[in-house]
Amino acid sequence: MKRLWKTREKRPLHTSLTLDFLLFNFFLLLLVLVVYIIVSLDVVDFRISDHIVDPDLNVEAHVYVAELEKVSNQDGSDITSSIETQRLEDSGGWLEILNADRSVIRSVGNKKDTINQYAESELFAKLENRSDQPYYYSISPFMAEGEATYLLLKLPRDLVSIRMNDNQLITNLKHPLPFYILVGIGLLLVLTIVYSYWVAKRIKKPLRVLSLGLTQMIRGNYSTRMSISAEKEFVQIGETFNFMADVIEKTSAEKRYAEESKQRLIVDLSHDLKTPITSIQGYAQALVEGRVGDAERQQRYLGYIHNKSVQVARMIQNMLELLKVDSPDFHMNIKQREIGEFVREIMADTYGEIEQNQFVLHVLVPDEEIYARYDPELLSRVIQNLITNALAYNPRGTELRVELIPQETYVSIEVADTGVGIPQELWATIFDPFVRGDAARSGTGGTGLGLAIAKRNTEKMGGHLTLSQRGRETTIFTIVIPK
Repeated sequence: MKRLWKTREKRPLHTSLTLDFLLFNFFLLLLVLVVYIIVSLDVVDFRISDHIVDPDLNVEAHVYVAELEKVSNQDGSDITSSIETQRLEDSGGWLEILNADRSVIRSVGNKKDTINQYAESELFAKLENRSDQPYYYSISPFMAEGEATYLLLKLPRDLVSIRMNDNQLITNLKHPLPFYILVGIGLLLVLTIVYSYWVAKRIKKPLRVLSLGLTQMIRGNYSTRMSISAEKEFVQIGETFNFMADVIEKTSAEKRYAEESKQRLIVDLSHDLKTPITSIQGYAQALVEGRVGDAERQQRYLGYIHNKSVQVARMIQNMLELLKVDSPDFHMNIKQREIGEFVREIMADTYGEIEQNQFVLHVLVPDEEIYARYDPELLSRVIQNLITNALAYNPRGTELRVELIPQETYVSIEVADTGVGIPQELWATIFDPFVRGDAARSGTGGTGLGLAIAKRNTEKMGGHLTLSQRGRETTIFTIVIPK
């Protein structure tokens, strides 16, 4: 079952912002509820009176105003003769008629307190009918002898129950209305500031990590990696940054290695060219100065000069070939061709040199046609370099095997020998320029570029060249090219 709630790292940013907004609305509603409770606790109860002893007893002053006017209009009888007034007296209550100055000018019933004058604030406080006051109060305007007066009703407080009025919103607040408005606005501002800071912090934190990472990259610290715990978009940016950093670090390392290889190549080439050129100069100077008298010795010196010049020419040619393969202008002629007969032709061309070195040759090529994708010039150079390398570093009588092995998706060509082998410590660098199998810098006549050229040519054709050993065969070079 799919989880409805995803972790932050798997959640899109818009989803997180939506959830944050919903959470903000929840707290906003909670804030409204809190304000409502505060106001409710600070409001003087709006009430309705309910007599708990005699349900027929009226506790509203205006009812007695009507009774008073009714009795006075009939026969001049006193209001105390009315039924409503009698019930009020029986319950321990009474009526007071107040003039405009709120002084008691007349009482109806048995007055049980000594208050004859009311201050305005005092009267308003009594009309709130709080539970701690002894009498219940109700007041109504009243016209007596053409003068505006008030009729005040008093009743023992414990005879009247007070309940909230569900029908009329008649409130009396302890504080002015602007006070509650300011409190609400203040709480809303606090909530908004806290919410904004929280959301901004969640977005700012991953952005700060990204900014620090980019700053480190600008300063050249390509090993910088970042780990972001945030929404999906930030995680993807972090992963992309790490991938970019990997590529840049790898490219920088390759560039640095290429520069070092270039410098080492120049140094090695200078060293390898210096030795034969110095020999040529020495022999030539001896001949020019006439220090070689007999013809046989002169001929031997000329032979030295020729051999060394051939070595220099070969080295320069190999260097040009190595650089030519890496040139972007180099054009390759790779297409699918039959390769069995091609290998046989190469071995036929080199057979004379193999026989001259008294090697035992084994050529193993299947009779059926085998096709592969290759460039004839590049592949020919690879095989010839491997054979030349074997002839240069192994003694006479060494067995040399060249075998074509077809596979399902590629073709392998193994060039193996039973010679002295290559030291294990050189295997990691054997395909670098100027590295020789005997680890010597002189005395072999090799240029140290053959294996480097062979590897570059093989890789240009989409294949690879590896070194191994097996049984009696101490050196096995395997060329792998696609079909």
